[in-house]
Amino acid sequence: MGAQAPETAENELRRRLHAGDREAFAELYESCAQAVYRHALRLTGDWSTAEDIMADTFLAAWQGRERLEEGRGSALPWLLGIATHKCENTRRGLRRRLVFLARQPPPAAVADFSAEAASRLDDRSRLRAVSAALGQLRRQERQVLSLCVWSGLDYEQTAEALGIPVGTVRSRLSRARSRLARIAEQTQRAERAQRPRRNPEPARVHGEVRNTAAIAAQPVREETP
Repeated sequence: MGAQAPETAENELRRRLHAGDREAFAELYESCAQAVYRHALRLTGDWSTAEDIMADTFLAAWQGRERLEEGRGSALPWLLGIATHKCENTRRGLRRRLVFLARQPPPAAVADFSAEAASRLDDRSRLRAVSAALGQLRRQERQVLSLCVWSGLDYEQTAEALGIPVGTVRSRLSRARSRLARIAEQTQRAERAQRPRRNPEPARVHGEVRNTAAIAAQPVREETP
């Protein structure tokens, strides 16, 4: 007996999930957990928060499994849609905490442990750069950009994840691309203006990305299938 076609297998997994099959849910976790985590990390910019959102997403998915529609291929768009909403809830909660903390007295000085953390600075800096650039987008643009460009969903899957028409996905993605390109250009101009003129700019290594906004904009300039 031949193997099932990929789409048929995915539809079967959806049916089993809808019916409450725990083994099917374990298969879903194994195949999609990293994608959910990476999506949450891009939207929040924090490793620990992304891990919490990934766990909350799968908990919500299991609790809401009866709402999963059958026969629509991969369940990943459904999961990423849940994760997207949880990321936005987290961002709103963070804003409220920041407002509260801003009203508190400053903390006491602590010892400088920068030498011990030096090996992590580069990754954190790049992640903050991407997060800062994405933070300048509108919420809807940020969601579509992350799902289409970095999570690799097509327009139909992104529409399913967010519960919006395909045409809306296309228009939001186009606006996000244009806005990020402008952010990268503005940041480049600002960084050039801040450099001391007496020191000639060193030769740029091939492939080097120096502009922080460009780190986020770079994959956006590639067309999504």
